[in-house]
Amino acid sequence: MVLGMGPLVLLHVAISLVGIFSGLIVLFHGLLASRRLPGWTSLFLWSTVATSLSGFILPATRFLPSHATGVLSMIALAVAIPALYKFRLAGGWRRAYVVSAVLSLYLNVFVLVVQLFLKVPALKALAPTQKEPPFLIAQGAVLLVFVALCLLALKRFRPEPATPAAAGAAALS
Repeated sequence: MVLGMGPLVLLHVAISLVGIFSGLIVLFHGLLASRRLPGWTSLFLWSTVATSLSGFILPATRFLPSHATGVLSMIALAVAIPALYKFRLAGGWRRAYVVSAVLSLYLNVFVLVVQLFLKVPALKALAPTQKEPPFLIAQGAVLLVFVALCLLALKRFRPEPATPAAAGAAALS
């Protein structure tokens, strides 16, 4: 047991942190910079899928809010993945991808904030039931930041279409 977590929980947390870290790179250096980051994007999407799925196998006696968050994340990912890989961001799929990718990242960060308020003693003391103003302010601020970033990404993310010729040229540069 590491940090009071069993191996399954530790693995879930590690995958979640990989998803959040890679998602922030995709958001700031990809979407907001109108750049394709295929490796980082793949890592983000698939680690976020793994995070959501692994959350369902963690021990629980009933359906929890974390399960509902996992369902919402899987729905968002079920839009983002085909929008990117099948529909190649054509037409409205670009917007669908941006919104669903940012939403799935937001949901991971939302859960991170919840867990921080549950596990970090100083934060737990500020909001022991997570109904207190410090928790609500933190979650409200996270939501507002992600809404603003999503709107900005919708404006900025207009990458060149991925074509075999463009992919070859990018590999040479």
